[in-house]
Amino acid sequence: MADFTRVNLKSDVKDMAPEHNMEGIESRFARTNLELSNSGLSYFRLDPGYRAPFGHTHSEQEEIYVVLSGSGRVAVGDEIVDVAQWDAVRIAPGELHGMEAGPDGAEILAFGAPNTDNKDADMEPGWWPET
Repeated sequence: MADFTRVNLKSDVKDMAPEHNMEGIESRFARTNLELSNSGLSYFRLDPGYRAPFGHTHSEQEEIYVVLSGSGRVAVGDEIVDVAQWDAVRIAPGELHGMEAGPDGAEILAFGAPNTDNKDADMEPGWWPET
């Protein structure tokens, strides 16, 4: 028997944003649903102009953000990178980062490895580099 797991990111994975009183974003963390042991996968949909209300770092996890649709900006450290559909941005462990949607919003897939169950994540509320 083949060993695999199939889930639909929209219908099978819970949107966690409402549980954290976050408006303007849909956030679905599929690590558990997909039974991932060595990586993570998340889906984000950001309303037009939405900026994450925090930055975050991972001490161990390397992340990759892939823009599926729309556009936006990813802040990494003190730099801001414009992103558009099909752009991918790798973020090294230890780099403070956050995201912001462009005028049409954005859909983003985030991949991370190794799987740390977010035990290596540190949040910094209100963070965004000066522009």
